[in-house]
Amino acid sequence: MSGPDSYSRAERLLHRLAFASVPAQIALADIEEGLFGSSAGIAIERPLFVAGLPRAGTTLLLQILAELPDFTSHTYRHMPFLLCPFTWRRLSGAFRKESALAERAHGDGVAVGFDSPEAFEEVIWKAYWPEKYGKTSIGLWGREDRNGEFEAFYFQHIRKVLALAAKEEGGAHRYLCKNNANIARLSLLPALFPDCRIIVPVRSPLDHARSLRRQHVQFSALHAEDAFARRYMEWLGHYEFGAALKPIDFGGWMAREGEGLDPPALDPLGLDFWLAYWAAAHDALLSTPSAHVLFVDYDGLCREPSPGLARLARVCGLEETRLDAAASRFRAPTPYEAAEDYDPARLDRAEEIYRSFGPLFTASPSIP
Repeated sequence: MSGPDSYSRAERLLHRLAFASVPAQIALADIEEGLFGSSAGIAIERPLFVAGLPRAGTTLLLQILAELPDFTSHTYRHMPFLLCPFTWRRLSGAFRKESALAERAHGDGVAVGFDSPEAFEEVIWKAYWPEKYGKTSIGLWGREDRNGEFEAFYFQHIRKVLALAAKEEGGAHRYLCKNNANIARLSLLPALFPDCRIIVPVRSPLDHARSLRRQHVQFSALHAEDAFARRYMEWLGHYEFGAALKPIDFGGWMAREGEGLDPPALDPLGLDFWLAYWAAAHDALLSTPSAHVLFVDYDGLCREPSPGLARLARVCGLEETRLDAAASRFRAPTPYEAAEDYDPARLDRAEEIYRSFGPLFTASPSIP
């Protein structure tokens, strides 16, 4: 179970049917309570969100936190009828498979199975804000983007995930979500969840840009060979790489970099594109202060994990030692040596922004 490349023909057909019927899933979600389950009385307390540009350690942080009995998250078992979890759990029980681990499509050594947590929540945001997803980029959400219909569905959906966890996992009472695109919603999420925590790992720009470009090249090749793999990522709202690429347009950076040219001046196959994206994203993060956001020094975790994990545990409302066992899982990323051209001034700007995070890597947010 490593992603769309490993799906059988029948599984691919099932996913096509599921994602072609998102409105029907939303309608079914409204009536499935009482038929297949109930989320009445379930409280959403101190939800935890992991966000950030991909390749910054968000998956590792998700996996470490999801292993704690306190948290529950979406897993591959919620797919593909993600929006009606009670119904799908009832229907899928007849052909439930054991969770065998296999390396995911990223080719980064991360093994996943049916019970592995994953970033599937973007499907909900896409369903209610289709106008935010343009042809080449994704827009931003602000506090003004309140939507009562979305919030009613979203809150009930989270309560359903918690209800299933309480019934089947024995005690998980806090919702955990990894969604890289939530860095476009850092001012909206606290308005929805005043007691939430948002974890944003930050990685040094050059290594991060190299990793982003490498994944883009890899997924571009995969999508050229397998159209279903591209559609799968687009269905999920995973627009990070390959033919499905739609960067988040922080502050209109794509128009600035393109200078009105068509096609834009920067090619995502080149390192300058990813350095520019890194700078735009992290400059915006610095400009969006929130008492709910914890910026995590990912490189620091790889060098000396214990202090950073203790700080992370505190902010998550856990005892400082709860994450100690995860220290050995942080290792320096694999260096990729390649002849490459990039604008030194662009890297200098990114490094300047990165240095600005220094004080934030030791501060702890004062979450209400």
